[in-house]
Amino acid sequence: MNIELEEREVAASAAKMWWVFLLTGIAWLIFALAVFQWDFTTVYAVSYLFGFVALLAGVNEFMSMGVWTTGWKIAHGFLGALFIIAGIWALVHPHNAFSTLAALVGFFLLFKGIFDIMVSFVAKSQFELWWLQLVLGIIEVLLAFWVAGDFRKKAILLVVYVGIVALTRGITELFLAFKLHRLKKELAPA
Repeated sequence: MNIELEEREVAASAAKMWWVFLLTGIAWLIFALAVFQWDFTTVYAVSYLFGFVALLAGVNEFMSMGVWTTGWKIAHGFLGALFIIAGIWALVHPHNAFSTLAALVGFFLLFKGIFDIMVSFVAKSQFELWWLQLVLGIIEVLLAFWVAGDFRKKAILLVVYVGIVALTRGITELFLAFKLHRLKKELAPA
């Protein structure tokens, strides 16, 4: 009984934060749109863009830790630390970052796609639009394999990869915001 009460308190606390994910989701979508509109043609510009996105993603992961249970907090904390390290590395060594950017984005899209697919099935009974997250996850996995191809030498495709990461991140944040908002409504009467 005590575990149920603790889980309910964690859920209620997380549900109160739904608006944060709504704002971060909107911010990611605006950023993705801006990425696709800017003209990044140099190795350094693409590396700096990636560094900036990685730092933002790391901070976003740390901000979202309050929503998750202990096991997921550790996973999001680890992912946040990896993003921060990758962002700093890209800003300090932009030429080296450019050459490995496609591989990093490919792995990120693969793991994020797998995660989104798993979450969509777990949330199937609680979220009517679960299938949208499933579709997003499948698209992310397919994009991961596309990124793994020999497209790394073209700067414009690397910009597209960074934009895709920001776009999928924004959509995922919006899914989470609406899931938490619904949870808040469900917990209110009780």
